[in-house]
Amino acid sequence: MWVVENAAHGNRAYCTLNEGLGAVLRYGAFGDEVYERLRWMRDRLAPALARAIELHGPVDLRTLLAQALQMGDEGHNRNRAGTSLLIRELAPALVRANADRERIAEVLAFLHANDHFFLNLTMPAGKCALDAAAEQSGSSLVTVMARNGTEFGIRLSGTGDRWFTAPAPRVDGLYLPGYGPDDAAPDIGDSAITETAGYGGFAMATAPAIVQFVGGSPALAVETTERMRRITLAESPVYQIPSLSFRGTPTGIDVLRVVETGIVPAINTGIAHRLPGIGMVGAGLVTPPLACFRDAARALAETLEGEDDAR
Repeated sequence: MWVVENAAHGNRAYCTLNEGLGAVLRYGAFGDEVYERLRWMRDRLAPALARAIELHGPVDLRTLLAQALQMGDEGHNRNRAGTSLLIRELAPALVRANADRERIAEVLAFLHANDHFFLNLTMPAGKCALDAAAEQSGSSLVTVMARNGTEFGIRLSGTGDRWFTAPAPRVDGLYLPGYGPDDAAPDIGDSAITETAGYGGFAMATAPAIVQFVGGSPALAVETTERMRRITLAESPVYQIPSLSFRGTPTGIDVLRVVETGIVPAINTGIAHRLPGIGMVGAGLVTPPLACFRDAARALAETLEGEDDAR
């Protein structure tokens, strides 16, 4: 498990280690292949990484993610650069902290073959940033977007830990060989925290190659990022887009702007099979339900009215 800390505010977030794509536990797959990989991660990968990080010290995720975005990643469904940067960062410590050469080779081979390994660091990094902005009176900032295969839900800074939900939509995407739309479950997962934090689908302009994985075109990637500026409060001073003259990624979803414009957040996501035990079958783009944003905006207005009455 990764432990990520917001150095400025002291809050933490946590995430498992990424297993890869396809038949993996996080997408509901099970069986000998899944169990064997998880046991190897427990017994070989995690201890080696723990020793390396203890020797290396904390890893600056914000800097790595900023670099990855300038190298063609978007931080959600494309993490090839981020994974490569993490390997470069930790490789010397892995070698120095682990005398078992075969174990080091196994770990590096696994990381090399798993372009999504960095995803499980971009997610808690986003969670750490957003938790620091939670529970601010009157704030219309969206602090969480998540899906469980049945419902799509959001939370606002100004309404505390209250959830606003609507039915989870289907994902429009590309499928792994042998699978198609009839195999897909409704939208599922916590990884939309990346878009909530201002990358992922919001940074598609940095990663035109992402369309080969999720569908669409390079022009759509740029258009998507520009459209997200209409529903966000700011541009990131850290996460920048070279192809757009190094403008920052659109950051800070404003629920009031979503409701006013009718534009919903753009999310790049994986697709799980509708049946248990099979796992990930594709990836694509999902359109969140506008209803939960409308409900959240209404609740925020009611909260503010209540605070005014209390005064």
